[in-house]
Amino acid sequence: MSDEIVIVGGGAGGLELACKLGRKLGSGHVTLVDRALYHIWKPSLHEVAAGTRDIHQEGLSYQMLAHDNKFRFVYGNMTALDSAGSSITVDAVTEVPAADESATELLPPRQIAFSKLVIAVGSVSNYFGIPGAEQNTISLNSTEDAEQFRVRLLKMLALADLKKEKDPDAGVDIVIVGGGATGVELAAELRDASSVYTDYDFPHLNPNRDVRITILEGAPRLLAPLTERVSKAASKLLQEREVRVVTDCRVASIAENFVTDANGNNYASDLCVWSAGIKAPDFLKGLGLPAIKSGQLEVDGFLKVAGSANIYALGDCAACVGSDGKMVPPRAQAAHQQADYLVEMFVRASKGQAASDAPYVYKDHGSLVSFGRNTSVGTLMGSLTKLGWFVDGFFARMMYTSLHLMHLNALLGPVRTGVTAAASGLMKHAKPSVKLH
Repeated sequence: MSDEIVIVGGGAGGLELACKLGRKLGSGHVTLVDRALYHIWKPSLHEVAAGTRDIHQEGLSYQMLAHDNKFRFVYGNMTALDSAGSSITVDAVTEVPAADESATELLPPRQIAFSKLVIAVGSVSNYFGIPGAEQNTISLNSTEDAEQFRVRLLKMLALADLKKEKDPDAGVDIVIVGGGATGVELAAELRDASSVYTDYDFPHLNPNRDVRITILEGAPRLLAPLTERVSKAASKLLQEREVRVVTDCRVASIAENFVTDANGNNYASDLCVWSAGIKAPDFLKGLGLPAIKSGQLEVDGFLKVAGSANIYALGDCAACVGSDGKMVPPRAQAAHQQADYLVEMFVRASKGQAASDAPYVYKDHGSLVSFGRNTSVGTLMGSLTKLGWFVDGFFARMMYTSLHLMHLNALLGPVRTGVTAAASGLMKHAKPSVKLH
């Protein structure tokens, strides 16, 4: 059997686990498998979609991170698992063909043996069987999704600007299905970005009047998992930005140009974003591992997949029950904590030390929701009192930004994180505030 720890999925938790283990265990002990060549912090995808963050400048190469942190990177999709033989199959990588050409195989299928396997493949959108939802919406699950939305938005703005002289009502209608953190952050970011877009190249458009943004939320209020005070603050900020919010709205179907709710109301939609639910990736069902209805893998208190001797799961794809009996929420902070827990466990094992008998315990440090470049709202949890403090404005924004810097620090270390942050700040003065190409 190989002595390699194989991690599948280079998101927030999986990549932090690979970097920290690689630095502690040295070369030849850790392998990361991912279907992409570069990493971006998923909570920033709404900024990529709005064009306020450039993925081509912000993305971090997995090969670079592997070299610097002493782990091996394998490019491709995991497609099969041999639990008995302790190996996985990574599918072939093919070149995207032109219209009149056949696909060219760049890398063949590969078998990778492991001593321990960690599945950290995140989540995908759950459309709940709603007609037209998958076909007529964009979900911000990947950088490709966010870039697709941004390019389509630019085209829609250009078309609306051309029509404006003849049609005073011309504009762009954007519908966001789901009033959770992703939907709210995207709406706020789009409103800020729309003002910049119209300043640069769309002189006939009024950003607040002609870029019409609507959030449809099935619950009685926005940000239902968070406190009512945070929800009210978010609603007020969106109202000030002229974002329409419709609560208690159950979407019944989604067509190419409009969304219909259960009461028969139609909402015009040139662009529709789905952020109303998540589930584990479908391929997990074919691995022969125990899973719950949502497709998440069942794990015990030590993050080990139920019934397995050497397979673990963390993050959104893991059904982990906390000490309070509730499911650990699918948040980046949970994946970060789980990665740290497994780092300690695996390092102890590598030194021949006895395994800790303390199970993983989720610690809620609060939640922050971004409202553009200048403000955020949310709660910070007190470590002693277990009470939450409401925060907003500039301080909350700084706290929100610090979360990304903490993630970068886990990947790059403090010096390079500082240089990266400084360079990013300086570059803002040398390029447009939004990506225009």
